[in-house]
Amino acid sequence: MDWDKRYSIDDYLFGQKPAQALLRNEKYLVPGGETLLIADGEGRNSVYLAKKGFKVTSSDSSIVAQQKAKTLADSQNVKVHFKLEDFFDIDWSRKQYDNIVGICFQFIPPELIEEVFKEFRSATKTGGTILIHGYTPKQIQYGTGGPKDVSLMYTEQTFSSLFCPSEIHLLEEYEAIISEGPGHSGKSSMIDFVAKL
Repeated sequence: MDWDKRYSIDDYLFGQKPAQALLRNEKYLVPGGETLLIADGEGRNSVYLAKKGFKVTSSDSSIVAQQKAKTLADSQNVKVHFKLEDFFDIDWSRKQYDNIVGICFQFIPPELIEEVFKEFRSATKTGGTILIHGYTPKQIQYGTGGPKDVSLMYTEQTFSSLFCPSEIHLLEEYEAIISEGPGHSGKSSMIDFVAKL
């Protein structure tokens, strides 16, 4: 996927408002905590959390998306720390966060998903939160967003196999009408996951 090309439209590909799932599940985040948003794209979620008083780091590999994210942050008069980096090059041992948030980052090959979540765990402070929102395999038949490869979708098993039951505060598959820019629009099959470590 050429994300620079995909983000090179006049509009915001996924809109300027935060993801509906983030609004629903924000209550699980450590309030005002140091928060990393992975594959944050054009910044709609990081800017929202910065406005709510979180200390936000936005990570993405697309320079086009990050330029748009910086414009959005400036327009909202909020401070976001932007990191232009490839997800697979991140050194997860360098810093720990109160919250790690991943909204529709569905590019992790199945053989790497266990290692990725181990890295998330190591980068989350004790008492911190991991919040993931994405698509389930059923999304393929809707075609209203997300990858075309079913192996990149999430199921409840994706998360329940990697986290202890006592850590899982939310794990839910559901269908919803999504209206988040031209990139996420229409009936969708979603999953929300929240772990408290």
